[in-house]
Amino acid sequence: MSKNSAMNLELENKIAIVTGASRGIGRGIAGSLAEEGCKLVICARGGDALEEAADELKSLAADVTSITLDMTDPTSGQTLADVAVNTYGGIDIFVGNVGGNRRKPFEETTDEDWAAVLDLNLNTHARCARAVIPEMRKRGQGSILFISSIFGREAGGPGLSIYNATKSALISMAKIMALELGSDGIRVNTVAPGSIRFPGGSWDKRCLEDPDEMAVFIKDNLPMGRFGTVKEVADVVAFLSSPRASWISGACLNVDGVQSKSLI
Repeated sequence: MSKNSAMNLELENKIAIVTGASRGIGRGIAGSLAEEGCKLVICARGGDALEEAADELKSLAADVTSITLDMTDPTSGQTLADVAVNTYGGIDIFVGNVGGNRRKPFEETTDEDWAAVLDLNLNTHARCARAVIPEMRKRGQGSILFISSIFGREAGGPGLSIYNATKSALISMAKIMALELGSDGIRVNTVAPGSIRFPGGSWDKRCLEDPDEMAVFIKDNLPMGRFGTVKEVADVVAFLSSPRASWISGACLNVDGVQSKSLI
């Protein structure tokens, strides 16, 4: 991978797993880690998009292995860990990026809605973490990082009861994991992106469909006058994954251009 945009984060030859890496933030995270010299295991449900992402990384000299996985499969976490160990010999970094939502008024949500989003937004990350921890412990160090949301730290608005609850739970889980794993040299953090625009993403679609409405949204909600970019999130993840962030664990870092209003 070209080092032109690398930050020299001491990540050369570190072994990283990134879930949900076929598009958007996950794809950007894989790219930033590759720029720093990481060896990558990436996964997503969509095989074609995943292979496109892998080919792009390989064209830039990244060492990357891709595997098509449904992360809600109870065996997926162990599968990923096994691929990383069998291919590269261990695991240094895990970045959990998968997530989703079923937006509707709370009264209309069903047990199935809650179970599905809870599984995707929380349980998938827990399964992967349980699988990678023993390998990190063998190495005496590691970084586990989950992508949450600013709406895991404060109210996201009507229709987001499931999303808010599961993203908050992810931050809480990471904090307790950090307490438990600190003595093993394993750091656990979360990143909370705000509104991030990328091609094909929901904000991009809304901007193209109704630019006037989105201009009002930006004026009312984004003090820096624009949406965030994937690269701005991905570079923060790379830093937090690195030895340069060795004293940061149990933290949740907003990457939101002052969009959120929480004081903590």
